[in-house]
Amino acid sequence: MTVQAITHRRVLRIALPIVLSNATVPLLGAVDTAVVGQLGLAAPIGAVGIGAVVLSSIYWVFGFLRMGTTGLTAQAQGAGDRAEVAALLARALLIGIGGGLLLVLVQGALFALAFRVSPASDEVEALARQYMAIRIWSAPAAIAVYGINGWLIGQERTRSVLVLQLCTNLLNILLAIGFVLGLGWGVPGVATATALAEASGLLLGLWLCRDAFRGTAWKDAARVLDPNRLGNMARVNADILIRTVLLLSIFVSFQFWGAGMGDVTLAANQVLMQFVNIAAFALDGFAFATEALVGQAFGAGRIGELRQGIRVATIWGLGMGLLLGLAYLAAGPAIVALMTTSPEVRDEAARFLPWIVAVPLVGLPSWMLDGIFVGATRSRDMRNMTVVAVALYFATAWPLTAAFGNHGLWAALTLSWMLRAVTLAWRYPALERAALA
Repeated sequence: MTVQAITHRRVLRIALPIVLSNATVPLLGAVDTAVVGQLGLAAPIGAVGIGAVVLSSIYWVFGFLRMGTTGLTAQAQGAGDRAEVAALLARALLIGIGGGLLLVLVQGALFALAFRVSPASDEVEALARQYMAIRIWSAPAAIAVYGINGWLIGQERTRSVLVLQLCTNLLNILLAIGFVLGLGWGVPGVATATALAEASGLLLGLWLCRDAFRGTAWKDAARVLDPNRLGNMARVNADILIRTVLLLSIFVSFQFWGAGMGDVTLAANQVLMQFVNIAAFALDGFAFATEALVGQAFGAGRIGELRQGIRVATIWGLGMGLLLGLAYLAAGPAIVALMTTSPEVRDEAARFLPWIVAVPLVGLPSWMLDGIFVGATRSRDMRNMTVVAVALYFATAWPLTAAFGNHGLWAALTLSWMLRAVTLAWRYPALERAALA
């Protein structure tokens, strides 16, 4: 197997398609909102918003499939085991489609629980239930695509990920416009558009993975269902699932504590959280590059290549983080003004913008270390260090919020990224020792 040098160009070739792909995510939500907004009623907008958030939160729990598949695929690629690479795709598809079918079966209980946690008016709830009842049928496709994306990223095929994301979202937008504005289907039209786009995304994803299906390893039941390999994949995915749920608890608590400070503070925090999302989406590309490069070096046992991949990806991540921080410093108030016309919310958000300016650089170490540990499939360390970091976050968030209000809340969130970085960095030497072994 030919060993590729880890260069700046190689890192950018992996990272930039992910950055562009992630940029389409908020665009889709904006178009869906704009389409139903043409109906001239508030309820459809709220219904699509609530329905999308509920389903996205449920699907996000399955994010372990993307991360776990990336690390395992990159390691098999680094070891030159093409048969295992193909078998990993088959396993990821089985887990994704199986998980989606399970959601279809338990949809009634899931929706009932969602509206107990987040009640809405009768009209909004009825429309949201319509939306979710249609979209849930594409859950097997949507979750299986997580596995496909992870498989492609593990082989550095991020341009294919970009093509998949762009085509799926473009089809979604065109169908939503046609179904809602052309045929007058309303909220069910938006849901049908998304469901059809997600199903089409799976078909396109399978076509992009067609090389794996030319051999026989993907349908070798003995290999695909090998108990040891399945057990390893299950262990990695279970650890990442626990880590994901723990991280979700941080953001849920942030929302709840913010809500207790009044509607204006809650709205300001929601506006500022969009800056956090943009930073995370933009810098994810370099974390994903680290996943692929570290995984391949780990699988091949090349410690020098592992360190070089981390070094080059981190340099670019720091550069992007610095640019984002400067952009937030210069244009933050103007961006807030675009997001809300409320003078009270604008003024409240302006008070906390300094925290946002720091986010790209403060958050980067934890996001990059996540990529390193995903690539090395050191999922137990990720799980355990997240437990420590989240426990320390809750231990400090309460007194900080009680003493300093919303400044204390933002300080606690900032501290959570720092704690994750420190705890994972503490375990990094063990990762290198495992690579050498």
